[in-house]
Amino acid sequence: MQWKRQGTGCIFSFLFVASYFTNKFVLSVLKFTYPTLFQGWQTLIGAVLLLFCVKLGWVEMSHINRSAALSWLPGSLLFVGNIYAGSRALSRMDIPLFFTLQNYSHVVSYIIGKFVYRMRVQWLKFISICLMMLSAINLPINDPGFDKIAYQWAVAHLICVGSYRVFQVNHKSPSLSDIEQQCINYVFSVLLLAMAAHPTGDLMAALEFPSLQSHKFLFGCCISALVGFLLLLVSVKIKNGLSTEYLKVWMFVAKVTAISLSPFIFYTDINVRSLSCIITSHCGEALLLYSERDSK
Repeated sequence: MQWKRQGTGCIFSFLFVASYFTNKFVLSVLKFTYPTLFQGWQTLIGAVLLLFCVKLGWVEMSHINRSAALSWLPGSLLFVGNIYAGSRALSRMDIPLFFTLQNYSHVVSYIIGKFVYRMRVQWLKFISICLMMLSAINLPINDPGFDKIAYQWAVAHLICVGSYRVFQVNHKSPSLSDIEQQCINYVFSVLLLAMAAHPTGDLMAALEFPSLQSHKFLFGCCISALVGFLLLLVSVKIKNGLSTEYLKVWMFVAKVTAISLSPFIFYTDINVRSLSCIITSHCGEALLLYSERDSK
């Protein structure tokens, strides 16, 4: 039983790293910086594959009623903001810096939970929140390749991630499973991003993209969509079969792995001071995981 759990966690970590690396490859190396199309493609493939798996009986999903779907729309809107702003930021920012800023989403979740839902927080978790907050605040100052636009999109991304996390926890609908929530996210994202593709100028600009028909571009887009969907399935399996805490631990392992490997695959501009921010932030995240486990 133990080796099966470890195997599932390793598969999740591999898919997590592969998902970010393929996205980074398309967004930064190939410079396909049109998130309405790129994320629209990924969510479209995700929705198609999900419905295909349901049809074959590989995934269980009941009929989604209208009232449940409407009640989940705020979460879907945050999901779209998450993937759109995340793509913008990731296309202009190194993966270690991106994850360091993304950790600030825990600070956003803490603030919302503390002042809106009056959640009580133990001192150990508070210390971890402070470490991640201080790291994210000091990172722009110490980033040798500071990009103002990248940080602006990263801030929008982490706000959406933190808000979505709180919404998901406090919007426990018995009529919607994790798969059904993600199905609504997929469908809503495809519709919204498709409508935004022309007004944002992404559609016309993408038609002039020089690598539009290259094998590298087509392969990268297909792999990123497939890996993203497989990552969803494994995540849901871990949450339902094991626990959310177990998933968080393996996500932390995957992030540390991606940070360690990314300088060997992508150009990375990091100095000693920015590296200290990265290490401090993820020490804070590790402390957060420990505090949540301790509180259980």
